[in-house]
Amino acid sequence: MVTLSSQRTWTSRTVTNKMNLSNGTDCDQVQTPAHVFFMLVYSLLFLVGLLLNGFTLKVYFLRGQQQTTSSVTVYLKNLAASDFLISLCLPIRILHFASSSTPVRLVYCNFGSAAFYLNMYASILFMGFIAANRYLKIVHPLGTHILQTVRVARLVSTATWLFLLASSCSYIVLSLLTQEPSHSAPVTVSCEVLHSPQLSVFYKFIHSCSATIFLLVLISLVLFYYGTSRRLAQVQQRQPASSSSTKLAKSRRNMLVLVIVFCVCFVPYHLVRLPYAFLAKQCRWRQTFFYLKELSIMVSVLNVCLDPLIYFIFCKAFRAQLGTRRPLTSSQVLTNAGRLEMRSNDEW
Repeated sequence: MVTLSSQRTWTSRTVTNKMNLSNGTDCDQVQTPAHVFFMLVYSLLFLVGLLLNGFTLKVYFLRGQQQTTSSVTVYLKNLAASDFLISLCLPIRILHFASSSTPVRLVYCNFGSAAFYLNMYASILFMGFIAANRYLKIVHPLGTHILQTVRVARLVSTATWLFLLASSCSYIVLSLLTQEPSHSAPVTVSCEVLHSPQLSVFYKFIHSCSATIFLLVLISLVLFYYGTSRRLAQVQQRQPASSSSTKLAKSRRNMLVLVIVFCVCFVPYHLVRLPYAFLAKQCRWRQTFFYLKELSIMVSVLNVCLDPLIYFIFCKAFRAQLGTRRPLTSSQVLTNAGRLEMRSNDEW
């Protein structure tokens, strides 16, 4: 009898272990220090990003910027809005690491992650639109291309948000409809445990499309910077000290800042994310890619702290609203008044 009961106990433990391995619970365990590190970094990024982008939105929308005068301002406003929304998505991500509650996991995996990635790719696309707009300004310096009009910029921005919303809503609906009851209480922080076979296929398709969008924007940014540098070299050969050469040098510098911010924030994430989407089912790769993915996501969230630099260098109205022009001192006022008086006397 003892032998029979011990054999039954061993059999039940074996079945339990196989079920745990099939669900990936032994492969996805994340240590508590990693949880604490993730929460601290995301909390810091949340506070800094919320302050910077909240201030940026205040400058754009509450300080005389209601009348949009250029297409690049439209894209900069949408970029600021997407960064602000990314900051708002961070608390649910922090709670996801802080809590082992099943409702918190389900809310994050079904809604929080979709909202987070929606705004991330909105930032990627709007950075590409800003670079394209500035390059068109270099190619057509004396006129306004149809793609540089405010109306077209608003249409492009609206279409971008609708496309991203449609993709995210499709993921959320499919996740809610195909979620299996047996996976309703995962003990890991990975959302892939909740994926049904249908959602897993759609998940890989979405990430393949996202990687394609990222590559197109990255290649476009590199080509825009190369075209600007080539145009500057041509102008410097003809007129080394001209005003147009100075403006092109400034445009190339601004484009370089945009390319650097884009590459630093988004290249590491995409180098890790696509392999993670296809190799996460394998136990030996899952934990390694999980840590790499989380670290690359932290770097991508750094974008919300670096984008205000782009607002500053690309938008004159933003610099003016910040009060970068210092008020005249009393001596400067007296000097200007004396010059005006001397000019009036000479004319008289």
